[in-house]
Amino acid sequence: MTDANPYVFDAGLAGFETEVLHKSRETPVLVDFWAPWCGPCKTLGPVLEKLAAEFNGGFVLAKVDVDKEQQLAGYFQIKSVPTVMLVKDGQIVDGFPGALPEGQLRQFLAHHGIVAREPEAPAEPEAAPPVDPHAEVVRLRAAVQAEPDKDEHKLDLALALLATGAAAEAETLLEALPANLAQDDRTLRGRARLAFLALLRDAPPAEALARALEADPDDLRARDLPGAHDIVPRRWQAGLEHLLELLRRDRAYQDGLPRRALIDAFRVVEDEDLVGAYRRKMASLLF
Repeated sequence: MTDANPYVFDAGLAGFETEVLHKSRETPVLVDFWAPWCGPCKTLGPVLEKLAAEFNGGFVLAKVDVDKEQQLAGYFQIKSVPTVMLVKDGQIVDGFPGALPEGQLRQFLAHHGIVAREPEAPAEPEAAPPVDPHAEVVRLRAAVQAEPDKDEHKLDLALALLATGAAAEAETLLEALPANLAQDDRTLRGRARLAFLALLRDAPPAEALARALEADPDDLRARDLPGAHDIVPRRWQAGLEHLLELLRRDRAYQDGLPRRALIDAFRVVEDEDLVGAYRRKMASLLF
């Protein structure tokens, strides 16, 4: 078989039992007995090869050059070329002499239940292993040391530090970034994450907030903080739901904090579909 057409191969006596008879127990095999000097063979051969490619493994085509494989041709009592035989389940089940037109070839295949196979879906690329944020910090510290004037390394280091919980150093790096990086999407994402971390510095534990909400569902502060408790450890949907409910109850709370918190959350959340869904929910409440 070839890369150009993996369903066509040259067959001979030596490998016929394995390549044709055994193979036919899994996939029908058309055996095309032909010769280089045969005019009709030059017409039929390309059509059979085209159909083999089109059927995508619905059958395979074994080509036997009778000049080279006279013993095999004699075994099958080939008296003229081209001659085509269909082998299924290790047995010859049908065949025909001469060069049939493409339409009749298709009818022949259909008569024997041979149909094209669906192309295989491309394999999903293997997911990259998760990056160790601590290893990233070490790598990026070295990059900053090697190229101290390259501010992109400092931004990358700040984001890696945030992933390890080193908020204070990350904030210092973000504050020192030049104007051209201050509005970079990654910088805004880092600042948004810092905002959620700042909310949690003196916040009660999540369990205490849950009890407060159970006692008073209108306790807006108790409703605001659980959003941060969920966003920081990447429980994104739960966090967005808390912030959306805060917006639903009082959009003007703390001078529009619910809307600002949701926008910050949209920058932090890495699930684009989830962000899109909650952006639409926020818009329906605001407009």
